Amino acid sequence: MRSFVLIVVGALALAVAGAARPTATVTKTVRITATAFKHATVTIATGSAIKWTNTDTKAHQVVANSGAFASPTIGAGHTWTHTFNTAGTFKYHDALHPALTGKVVVTGPPPAVTIAATAPIITYGQSTAISGQVSSGKAGETVTVYGQPYGDVSSFLISTLKTGPNGAWSVYVKPDLLTNYSAHWKATVSANIGVQVRPKVGFTVSRRGLASVKVTTARSMAGHRVYIQRFTRFHEWVKFRKVILNSRSSARVRFHVKRGRYVLRAYMTVNSAGPGYLDGFSRTLTYRKR
Repeated sequence: MRSFVLIVVGALALAVAGAARPTATVTKTVRITATAFKHATVTIATGSAIKWTNTDTKAHQVVANSGAFASPTIGAGHTWTHTFNTAGTFKYHDALHPALTGKVVVTGPPPAVTIAATAPIITYGQSTAISGQVSSGKAGETVTVYGQPYGDVSSFLISTLKTGPNGAWSVYVKPDLLTNYSAHWKATVSANIGVQVRPKVGFTVSRRGLASVKVTTARSMAGHRVYIQRFTRFHEWVKFRKVILNSRSSARVRFHVKRGRYVLRAYMTVNSAGPGYLDGFSRTLTYRKR
């Protein structure tokens, strides 16, 4: 959970930090439609909030490009609200429909130290870079980075490092499950960013229709459900076979389908994955029944 490799690079940060007192508390609404966020760009003061309202018939998920925030899946007719306590520009996208993008501009005092994740959502076993910059722009400044995994009551020290050119810093992390990170520089503390983790789902199918599923996480997935899904001509994933994992977090099952070509994958829901994990899915396979 706590393994990492330290590097220092001149990376630019997207999530901003530094505490700022709000001048006014306002909540603005952004509607999520099938084709766009409305309005796509919203400006608010530090300490104000954005409420995303899903007016579409499909589910959506709002995720900051930098990992500064991430909503759960927002069902049709539901909302999610996030308060912005630090100034900066926060670009975001819909994790379920990546073509939908938006931006929140938060006005206020400039941040003292920034922090961002290269990939705010990863699959178990992958690593990502956490990077930022101190406002002095100087090399040789000391920055400490802390992480707090889901379920832990306190954070732990990831690394103590020195900034490089332009005050930039970076460290690679490899979280086992959802982990929040923050950077400390002198008396200032950055915003918290989260790196979310999907279970690693392996999936193979033999020519005779024997499917093998293997789920890898930091804990046993024995007794948890995985679904074999097929991709329909309506461009939707449909469940057609449920699999219960054994003590090795794996399973083998034979399925019967009519002759034809099928696009398949194995899928674990967020509820089945459990606390600290997002939903997970395997690579897509093509199966032909002759």
